[in-house]
Amino acid sequence: MNVIETNLPEVLLLEPKVFGDARGFFLESWNRQTFSDLGLDLDFVQDNHSRSAQGVLRGIHYQLNQPQGKLVRVVSGAVFDVAVDLRKTSPRFGQWTGHILSAENKQMLWVPPGFGHGFLVVSETADFLYKTTALYAPQWDRGFRWNDPEVGIQWPLAGEPQLSAKDKIAPLLKDAEVYA
Repeated sequence: MNVIETNLPEVLLLEPKVFGDARGFFLESWNRQTFSDLGLDLDFVQDNHSRSAQGVLRGIHYQLNQPQGKLVRVVSGAVFDVAVDLRKTSPRFGQWTGHILSAENKQMLWVPPGFGHGFLVVSETADFLYKTTALYAPQWDRGFRWNDPEVGIQWPLAGEPQLSAKDKIAPLLKDAEVYA
């Protein structure tokens, strides 16, 4: 597993070893020992799969009091994937990192607890898989506005994104509940 550091030291871009030939390819997307050897001793409790159309933007989402770490990857299509540091005591509070994850590049992003997460589909459709370290808890579900000017995420948009009703009314980060 090749680890690529991002501008947020806790968020890691991961490149699995890919073994391929004319028949196709094989890769390990998760191996407890490999990740432990990288200093990521993780216990995943839930796997999720979402499919979205081009221009769909999901996020920025996170859970208070039951924060989730997420190992995310794309198995069909491509997304611009974003993590935002939401730990109020962090010197990088409100800073973000964004990366193209695609079926082609096979990269994964580790988004630790304490970070918000979102993505924009940049291909015709995308199938997005993620493993979480905590179960979904709707009572702790939070978010902030995808286009908050104070955060300044540079989304690769060609027009207005397609948003959920929840994301359309999300508060600015300065008005959102965040981690201590």
